[in-house]
Amino acid sequence: QVQLVESGGGLVQAGGSLRLSCAASGRTFSDYFVGWFRQGPGKEREFVSAISYSGADTHYADFVKGRFTISRDNDKNTVYLQMIRLEPEDTAVYYCGAWQSGNWENQYDYRYWGQGTQVTVSS
Repeated sequence: QVQLVESGGGLVQAGGSLRLSCAASGRTFSDYFVGWFRQGPGKEREFVSAISYSGADTHYADFVKGRFTISRDNDKNTVYLQMIRLEPEDTAVYYCGAWQSGNWENQYDYRYWGQGTQVTVSS
C-alpha cells in the first residue's frame, strides 16, 4: 500500500507559478513511477506528467511542455511538479498517482492516488 498526499495548490494569477508536492508513505516509493493528472471543471481527468523510478525519465503532455517540470526526491519520498506561466486553462484539481507497469498516460494503470489539490488560475 502507498499513501499519497498532494499539496501546494492555490489561487494564482495568470503568468504566475506554483509548485505542487506529492508526498508518499507506505511501501518503497522508489519502486513506483509517479504521475500527475488533472481534472478541470466539467472535464475528464487528463494526463499531465510522469516520472520514472529514479527520475531519469520524464514524460509530459504536449500542452505543458516548457511550462511544467516534474522531479522527485526519493530520500524525501516526494515528487514535485513545478508549474510556471500558468494559464486560466490550467485551473483544475491536480492528482498524483503511482504505478509499476503500464502506460504513462493511462490513468487506469495507476494503482494508488492522492486526494488532489486545487489549482485556480485567474485571468
